[in-house]
Amino acid sequence: MDKNITVDNNYKDSVFRMIFREKEALLSLYNAVNGTEYDNPDELKITTLENAVFLGIKNDISCLIDMRLSLFEHQSTVNPNMPFRYLKYVSAQLERDYSGKKEYGYKRITLPRPSFVTFYNGTEKQPERVEFKLSDLYERTSGNEEINLELICVQLNINTGYNEKLKESCKLLAEYVEFVNSVRGNKKIYKTTEEAVKAAVDECIMDGILADFLRRNKAMVYMKSLYEFDEEGYKEVLREESYEDGFSDGTENGRREQREADEAEMQQYREQNERYKEEIEHLKAQLAALV
Repeated sequence: MDKNITVDNNYKDSVFRMIFREKEALLSLYNAVNGTEYDNPDELKITTLENAVFLGIKNDISCLIDMRLSLFEHQSTVNPNMPFRYLKYVSAQLERDYSGKKEYGYKRITLPRPSFVTFYNGTEKQPERVEFKLSDLYERTSGNEEINLELICVQLNINTGYNEKLKESCKLLAEYVEFVNSVRGNKKIYKTTEEAVKAAVDECIMDGILADFLRRNKAMVYMKSLYEFDEEGYKEVLREESYEDGFSDGTENGRREQREADEAEMQQYREQNERYKEEIEHLKAQLAALV
């Protein structure tokens, strides 16, 4: 067993978040998204919210450079509520980092300019680029009322064949997509998600895809991927069942019954995740004995 393998308790963190939590990797992603050429990772400040730090709120990745605040999220499902989530994230960050900066004084304070980008690599077909607006979530009223609070986030499809120039500019992003494709491909071959993930990790290391990262974090990537790809499969099943059951028939009873059924299945899924957590603790004990 590789003594460099590291295991932590944040098993619900995504592999995406693990890859880009280091400054150098995050700077390459920032440059690719913004078309910039910053080359000093020390100029970048990681501002990601951690749930243990700020009221249980946790976002994927965010950073500040040259007074530009970038919030990045990774999604395997389409979520039209992302503007509301980003609003909470950016509000929490500004409260944490800029509260007490004489906001009640008569002099204007300076805040960083935020941007919001979601990287999508789910199985549902999506265009290359989509904008979601906070105002689209507001209750509809008659007339042309002025919108006084707006937030726009961009969803970028990073699946194969989409935003290829972006991925060419960020090698780690391109290799992450290849890793995801490998897991999905192996799920069609192997009977279990566990077998598919193990095979994908070994294949990517052999092919030089995220090789160093996977060698260092093999055990944790394995556990995180089990969580991510089981969740992805679960959501896919829900979509198919909702379609087959005529979920969009417009009846309130049907919608309520479906919500109740979904919640029951989600509870089963949460219990499964707790079992994964127990497996991680067991794996940590085994690794500790070998180090």
